[in-house]
Amino acid sequence: MKHLISLLIVLAVACAGPAEEPIQWMSIEADLQTLIIQAQDGDTIDIPAGNYMFENPLILDGLSNVVFQGQGIKETVLSFEMQTGGAEGIRAANCTNLVFQNFTIQDAPGDNIKVTDTEGIRFTNVKSEWSGEPSEENGAYAFYPVLCKRVIVENCLAIGSADAGIYVGQSDCVIIRNNEVYHNVAGIESENSRWVEIYGNNAHDNTGGILIFDMPGLTQSGHTTRVYDNDVISNNHDNFAPEGNVVAVVPPGTGIMMMATRNIEVFENRIHHNRTIGTALASYVLVEALGAEEGSQLEAANQKIDQEYDPYPNQVFFHDNEFKNKHWLPTLKNDFGLLFLTYFTFSLPDFAMDGILPPDKEFVMCLSNNGEFNFANIDAENDFENRSTDWSAYDCDSGTIEPIFQ
Repeated sequence: MKHLISLLIVLAVACAGPAEEPIQWMSIEADLQTLIIQAQDGDTIDIPAGNYMFENPLILDGLSNVVFQGQGIKETVLSFEMQTGGAEGIRAANCTNLVFQNFTIQDAPGDNIKVTDTEGIRFTNVKSEWSGEPSEENGAYAFYPVLCKRVIVENCLAIGSADAGIYVGQSDCVIIRNNEVYHNVAGIESENSRWVEIYGNNAHDNTGGILIFDMPGLTQSGHTTRVYDNDVISNNHDNFAPEGNVVAVVPPGTGIMMMATRNIEVFENRIHHNRTIGTALASYVLVEALGAEEGSQLEAANQKIDQEYDPYPNQVFFHDNEFKNKHWLPTLKNDFGLLFLTYFTFSLPDFAMDGILPPDKEFVMCLSNNGEFNFANIDAENDFENRSTDWSAYDCDSGTIEPIFQ
């Protein structure tokens, strides 16, 4: 059974734009939500070409093997700029094998698309954006699958998120591939997720390109991530995250940042012209110290720390990456930038670690075949007293993680 929406034009608004013809905004909200409610397992909800305005979220719950699709990212546009009810534009939960494809979604007050407690979720050829200038008033996440299994985000665009463009949290068996992400605080973020592959993406002009974080107080710890064959270019945008958010500590000019994660392999990436730091490896101890003010996300996370949480990164294999940086000076709007300017002037680190190592277990990291690159151990544990640019202790044949998906 395949639904084709019959347009009921309730609202037509002429908006000035670069095109000769004004955009005609139409409302199909009631008809579309009715079709979603009535959808049976195996249905395709097929939205025709057009520009559609919504006042309430679209909610999918308990569906199996359903496809929600438009006619292409330039042909089918769903706008939540006028939304008055709820936060997310599209919210899905408790589904199995759900597909979103071939449309654009814009300007939800919260997350554009949020999916929870779903096994089998695929986003393909979807553009998720905030259409104005980057602002802390934008929603947090363009794509937000959390507590899911078997997640694929491919051939998508994420633009303007005040947290992360493509975020996957507390999820297992994840592929993030061949996407373009820009003008977000974090382009791509994997948090507390397991068995993750991030490859073939173009992360540019964000505050930070790709983040792999492990936070306390969540349902699971993350591990086993491969990040490879990505272009991580010129992620120098001002950080516009709301004050107190975790990503507010990410300095503008960050290519890749790994925090408290383990069993991670980063290889064959092009990490170019990120003003402050090409790649950062940090413990939660440092990030907590930088951003755990009263009322912040970090302060809330600290209330949930238990003995199971490991705040130190480990088993890091970093090899065959390519670094370039045309910038002489780091950002001066962040403590990291000021630190690097003070101690590593005109030799900005391509790879920096905070030097806060696990006290009760061996720390394993291998750096190899990354060409000529600047290394820095800032020794934050000892107030930078023993900072070093010598990486010989980590010059070893990098371990590798077997491909997670065949």
